Amino acid sequence: MARTATKLELTDTDTVHLKKLIRTRTTQVQIAQRARILLLKAEGLSEEDIADKVGLNRKSVRLCLQKYKDGGVENALIDAPGRGRNPEITDEEKAWIINVACQRPYELGYSAETWTYTMLTTHINYHAEASGYLRLSTISRAFIQQVLEQADIKPHKIRYYCDKRDPDFDEKMHEVLVVYKQIEMQFDEEGNLLPFEDIRINTISYDEKPGIQAIANTSPDRLPTATNGYRYRDYEYKRLGTVSLLAGIDLLTGEAIPLVRDSHKSSDFIEFLKLLDSKYPKEDRIRLILDNHSSHISKETGRFLETKPGRFEFVFTPKHGSWLNMIEGFFSKMTRQSLRGIRVSTKEELVQRIYKYFDEINETPIVFRWTYKMDKFKQDDSGQLIMSS
Repeated sequence: MARTATKLELTDTDTVHLKKLIRTRTTQVQIAQRARILLLKAEGLSEEDIADKVGLNRKSVRLCLQKYKDGGVENALIDAPGRGRNPEITDEEKAWIINVACQRPYELGYSAETWTYTMLTTHINYHAEASGYLRLSTISRAFIQQVLEQADIKPHKIRYYCDKRDPDFDEKMHEVLVVYKQIEMQFDEEGNLLPFEDIRINTISYDEKPGIQAIANTSPDRLPTATNGYRYRDYEYKRLGTVSLLAGIDLLTGEAIPLVRDSHKSSDFIEFLKLLDSKYPKEDRIRLILDNHSSHISKETGRFLETKPGRFEFVFTPKHGSWLNMIEGFFSKMTRQSLRGIRVSTKEELVQRIYKYFDEINETPIVFRWTYKMDKFKQDDSGQLIMSS
């Protein structure tokens, strides 16, 4: 016997409110569609029938109903501030997307050897709900591509699958997450930093952003006027060279520490280490979370570290695990806020504006927080942090 669709129990007040929204001509189309979904579900229609009547796919209908279940009528009708322009997903959801992309389609039941972004998006949309990630059931192809590009994942390339995988991925990820948990435990419930019982450990999330282009206009920008309300910029430009940004975020204070150079060789990385060495008290330890770039593990860097015994500690992220480093999110934000579309007259001006950006954000520093798998840690009898499966 066919299963009968369940009805949505709406109050009389909610029903009147939703019907009014549908009748009002000034109501946004998206809100009117969601109001109609709730009313049709209250009549006992199935998700498939509602999708046909409203003109949306079944996943969008299910998402609207889930939002109603989580927070009522207004939660189902109105998106959170910023949704659509700057969508965000959790670190755990990103990790699941990356995990799927790192597997061959053949291993998941397909005939193909490598993913296309369309095939990958279809697979993620279809299997997201069963895997516990309902929000990803409607995620777009463009957003998935953005997540994978930030993690340097290339699921459409044969060579990518032939690369040697990091055999210690889980172990290295665990080491990074332990550090984040230790930092989380260093704050009280009100977000205040607790005093260190022993030597203070300053943890820095570090990475480089090479190849930042200094681009100049060939003609001045045309600013808005009383009769011309938009800004015009000529498409012609000239390149003045590139710079590299070496930066770290203090995970205890939120302070961002920059160093801009023409390259990001071992000598530049050592210069950044010297900057940290002069910044923090001599009795403190400095712990860096960073990737396995050649400059970080070079002989030149090793010789410098030998001159500072016990001063520095490196915690390396695994290969294809750059998303585990919190500074990646900072670089993404910096690109959107400051670097995108930037025009300068000289390369020196670009350097000055990068430093000015850091001065501005350090006026009100924000302490970064990591949430992925933090709830799985607990302390054993000896006080050591262990992570449950």
